[in-house]
Amino acid sequence: MSDEIIRILLVDDEPLAIEGLKIRLEEFDGVEIIGTASNGREAIKEIRSLSPDLVFLDIQMPGIDGIGVVRALLG
Repeated sequence: MSDEIIRILLVDDEPLAIEGLKIRLEEFDGVEIIGTASNGREAIKEIRSLSPDLVFLDIQMPGIDGIGVVRALLG
């Protein structure tokens, strides 16, 4: 069994959605929530600065949506 930790960033414009994900994910060993973002612009900044292993990314957000975040990171 590995002791590796999966570092996770949560991105959603709805605070209750982020809280729900936190509650569910914190039940698992080997998971660390390293940050949250409430919009696409924050998500891009946090992904670049934190380099998470996994991102839970909301697709429908005002401004830059989830697809826009992926495009910005790939472009």
